[in-house]
Amino acid sequence: MAKARKVRPTREALLKRMLRSRAYRGKHVILIHGKVYAAASGARLPRLFDQAVKEFPGETPTLAYISAADTQILAHR
Repeated sequence: MAKARKVRPTREALLKRMLRSRAYRGKHVILIHGKVYAAASGARLPRLFDQAVKEFPGETPTLAYISAADTQILAHR
């Protein structure tokens, strides 16, 4: 019997999952090759980015910041 191939989640599916999760709030994240790399501070982000790109050359990473609280958009008329 053939083994079932593991399907990589899409970038959009990963972003939705991260936005719902409390674990990623207030963190910078890098999505690449179906994996999530999270940095607690912006200072650690460049090193984490270099590590991710080195691990998956040729892949295009997505960078995002997951806010610590719900975002409010205020409009003034």
